[in-house]
Amino acid sequence: MPKSTSYEAKIPDATGRIGYTPEEDAVWRDLVARQMPNVRRHMARPYLDGLAAVDLPADRVPQCPDVSAVLEPLTGWRVEPVPALIGFGRFFGMLAERRFPAASFIRSRRDFDYIEEPDIFHEVFGHAPLLADPRFAAFSQAIGATGLRATKEDYSWLIRLYWFSIEFGLMEEAGVVKALGSGLASSPGELPWSVGEGPQRRAFDVIDMLRTPYRIDIHQPVYFVISDLDDLFRAAERDLLADIATARGLGLFEPLYPPKAA
Repeated sequence: MPKSTSYEAKIPDATGRIGYTPEEDAVWRDLVARQMPNVRRHMARPYLDGLAAVDLPADRVPQCPDVSAVLEPLTGWRVEPVPALIGFGRFFGMLAERRFPAASFIRSRRDFDYIEEPDIFHEVFGHAPLLADPRFAAFSQAIGATGLRATKEDYSWLIRLYWFSIEFGLMEEAGVVKALGSGLASSPGELPWSVGEGPQRRAFDVIDMLRTPYRIDIHQPVYFVISDLDDLFRAAERDLLADIATARGLGLFEPLYPPKAA
């Protein structure tokens, strides 16, 4: 995750609601309008079903209490505003408690096409649909529970499994590669790229995912394709700390991207 941000968290009132401005609501409206055609075309059925279930407003920034009111009866999850950036320890802890941390700000027009840090559009439009599915909700909680048992040195290894599945995973659906991950659902540029001819694709494999480095500021050069969702959900039942130890012993794969400029 990025180490700093120019955005400031928006503070909710006593009811958990945030007073977004008309311009911020307009940014949400325009992001949704631009993204929906690609979402309908390229996103996998679990995401689309979840998007229908959460029924997000198209014309204004959703309020976390309203999203939570939909998710809680379905999967027991809540969405809670947090500062723009939080550490892995707090992130895993919130997942373990079925609380999804949502950065409360929305990007400016300046960053309309791309923003490195997660904003409320990524957090809610991207993540809430999968959290409406009990299977994905349980997987995310299991990642968090593992993070609570992990050392700080394990964090960067464990997060790769989350990154290449919940954030940027692909899946095969009726013989067609579709996007599954929340990071893809909320990215106008990377969503079509991920299902196109440019990137490399690898079969879902937990150890390989743990060993694959990534950068947050570029389109991913490699994605993992899940052919059977049960393979992903069974991964939550594995001894992931033992998997991390195995991956650490084997070492990281060579990156498929150039080093980031200083």
